[in-house]
Amino acid sequence: MATIVLSAAGAAIGGSIGGSVLGLSSAAIGRFAGGLIGRSLDQRLMGQGSDVVETGRVNRLRLTGAGEGDAVAQVFGRMRLAGQVIWATEFRQDVTVSGGGGGGKGRPRPAQPTTRSYSYSLSLAIAICEGEITHLGRVWADGDEIAPDSITMRVYRGTRDQLPDPCIEAVEGAGSVPAYRGIAYVVIEDLDLGQFANRVPQFTFEVARPAPAEAPGGASAPAQGLRAVALLPGSGEYALATSP
Repeated sequence: MATIVLSAAGAAIGGSIGGSVLGLSSAAIGRFAGGLIGRSLDQRLMGQGSDVVETGRVNRLRLTGAGEGDAVAQVFGRMRLAGQVIWATEFRQDVTVSGGGGGGKGRPRPAQPTTRSYSYSLSLAIAICEGEITHLGRVWADGDEIAPDSITMRVYRGTRDQLPDPCIEAVEGAGSVPAYRGIAYVVIEDLDLGQFANRVPQFTFEVARPAPAEAPGGASAPAQGLRAVALLPGSGEYALATSP
């Protein structure tokens, strides 16, 4: 807008002065000078003077499923559980700056606003259930199944001799971290929160735990009494016949 207005004003002023310079009329010179000044003003007001654009920034990180004094679940068989958050780091903020600049030789490029994109990640530990589990199967985040190898996750089965997690020790200090023996839990390290709208998703896990031998009837349970299974290569009346 300033380019149009000042070009017209420069042409009017040059026309009122009259005369010519190097074959150019004063009106043409005034129009060129006014357009040059107006272009600079347009770039200053509409480009370089714009505010910085920030995307993806959060002011507070909220963890779901963490409550002091909540009961620890007991599992017998196969079950899908959510668990409780027992430890988490401060979220790490990464800033990516793009845009900005402008100008240059020749035809100047319009200035672009600077954009700052924020991304967050953190590490956390989730207690699943009490006792030693035999297997952790599928994993869900906000109800959608995810591949366990798509995230950095370590599984502690809840044995009586398990050691503290090295990631927790690196943050809290060696010798000051409990091993959570007798508690099956997972540690998820450097979880990228961008795919979950910059928040911690609700994780659920499929765990399998047989009845312990010391439980009533546990010694006679198939998981405790079964030692081996023999599978025949075929079945039928003549499957094991030694002659046709």
